[in-house]
Amino acid sequence: MKPDKQPHPTPSEQEEPAPVNRREFVSSAVAAGLAAAGAGAAGTASARQATGDAQPPGALPPTAAQEAMESEIPDGYSAGQAREYFVSNPGSDFMLDVIRRLGLEYIATNPGSSFRGLQESIVNYGGNQSPELLTCVHEEQAAAMAHGYYKVGGKPMGVLCHGTVGLQHASMAVYNAWCDRAPMMLLAGNHLEATERRAGVEWSHSAQDCVRVIRDYIKWDDMPLSLQHYAESMARGLKIAMTPPAGPVAVVLDGHLQEAEAGDRDLGPIAVPLNRPPTGDEAAVAEAARWLLEAESPVIVADLMARDQEGVERLVALAEALQAPVINQFGRMNFPNTHHLSQGAVAVAQADVVLGLELFDVWGVINTVRDRVHRDSVRKARPDARVISIGSGELFTKSNYQSFQRFYPSDLSIAGDAQATLPLLTEAVLSGMTPARRASNEAREARWRETHSLARGQALDDARYGWNAIPVSTARLYAELWQVVKDRDWALVSDDGAQSRWARRLWPIERHYQYIGRSGGAGLGYGAPAAVGAALAHRPEGRFAVNVQKDGDMMYTPGAFWTAAYHGIPLLTVTHNNQGYHQEYMHLQRMAARRQRGIESSWRVGNELRNPDIDLAGIARATGVWAEGPILDPADLGPALARAAEVVDSGEPAFVDVRCQPR
Repeated sequence: MKPDKQPHPTPSEQEEPAPVNRREFVSSAVAAGLAAAGAGAAGTASARQATGDAQPPGALPPTAAQEAMESEIPDGYSAGQAREYFVSNPGSDFMLDVIRRLGLEYIATNPGSSFRGLQESIVNYGGNQSPELLTCVHEEQAAAMAHGYYKVGGKPMGVLCHGTVGLQHASMAVYNAWCDRAPMMLLAGNHLEATERRAGVEWSHSAQDCVRVIRDYIKWDDMPLSLQHYAESMARGLKIAMTPPAGPVAVVLDGHLQEAEAGDRDLGPIAVPLNRPPTGDEAAVAEAARWLLEAESPVIVADLMARDQEGVERLVALAEALQAPVINQFGRMNFPNTHHLSQGAVAVAQADVVLGLELFDVWGVINTVRDRVHRDSVRKARPDARVISIGSGELFTKSNYQSFQRFYPSDLSIAGDAQATLPLLTEAVLSGMTPARRASNEAREARWRETHSLARGQALDDARYGWNAIPVSTARLYAELWQVVKDRDWALVSDDGAQSRWARRLWPIERHYQYIGRSGGAGLGYGAPAAVGAALAHRPEGRFAVNVQKDGDMMYTPGAFWTAAYHGIPLLTVTHNNQGYHQEYMHLQRMAARRQRGIESSWRVGNELRNPDIDLAGIARATGVWAEGPILDPADLGPALARAAEVVDSGEPAFVDVRCQPR
């Protein structure tokens, strides 16, 4: 039986509440909201009702003729009257036809009047299927859901934004996607024709150039002035969004185009654009192969490289051909951590040739900046190490936001998609392999197998420290989680960087879909909605999605859990609740120590999330999600996770709040 959604009553409660399923919760929440609104509007009328007084008469029901007007033009109306009151062929129906032709399956949105025409078309003309509207409570949540959805599903989601205010709300999540090379189709409602705007809010929510607020961190945008223009812009936008380096694009939906008669409904040649990612120059690839074969200690570093399992397998083939260690920076899941060639970042220090694949930061792989009073740069790699860079990042960039990182003059820079280029490089390596080079691979393999085994053993030993500590250690958190997921087809839809990378150190991560990678721009508010979007992409495959959720990040976008409950998206969320912004703790401690002012107390000010403690499980329950916690004793963690897993197995989201050590 599915566990109760309220496992821990508050001290004031006298009895356990009855079980409530998701649909009952949503229905009761809507009813309660309507009742509250009615109470506020009725004023003393509700008080009279409570004392048994008679209610004032309500509004009269519509007549049969009035109801008929909602679906057909009344008899006797002239053509002029029909044009005045009714639209039989709205432009937004055509817009929806284009969206369907391009294959967008979902559109995440917080509703807004600037796209009311398209929303009505999706619901009534399209039956809310392909695309289906995903109801969100914030545009940042909607865009972050699209981000997470792409990283698992490999295809973009639409995001409907309400004019100027909607795009401003979405902007943080759009920036994360830009940094992470995650495409999405931003569809922004706007009323360009000023004489047709309704007085008041419609002016405040419109702009001559509404996309300008996010233009610095999207790949392309357009504001179509006709329906055919719109159709072509949507196809062009999808092609640009998906062409490496991928990224968000925006198309403005004019209110008049949505709501006026469409006229000709011929879509013409609009179709899903099929892109072949660009490969690197063949001569340059051959040169790279020669360098790698000549190297005594080649090292491969991969970051935003693999789009799918094929990308992982291509990298395995190259690494095994060279017996070269792979440092997976986990912008994507690029390489199985169970493979003997999966190695730590220290391998760079020994390399004479470094091959970088879709690196977010080439300079940062070779160098570092020491955070001291006088910041200085230190080279981590050997002075004679040569650097080969293969990536699509140089094919498109912008100048204002500094997400392109510090410039590094690679010795051989190959502009092209790394995943697409790998087969060419591997073929060149194999064709140039000499018997002597093949023989040297045996010694390399033995060396890296030993190093990998030692690192694995060290991780297991390190995980035992503080095993029974209160608050719960992050190693214990992931160890207990592993007991829940190990016999399921699991997928981690969060980054473990803030928890000392324990998933990467303890769990066998071998499939591309098992690890989602980083957020891109490190903007808070990403975690919960991206996890929900990723879990949605996992749902058709029946995978068990797990989100280890940071508490501070959760407080930016907690409404994402309501969306998961409302749409029945199964997801296990387990909090890393350290009751504060711990990274900022460390920064403040560093500042205080550097200034010799002591670090014992001042680090809490402005950083801690205590006194009062935030009831994260209570927040989750309020959104309709089964929740338990806070878990304080590590002995209670395993049973709580098992109960939550039952809920997820039934097709619903579940939430366990765990008080944890800082990292």
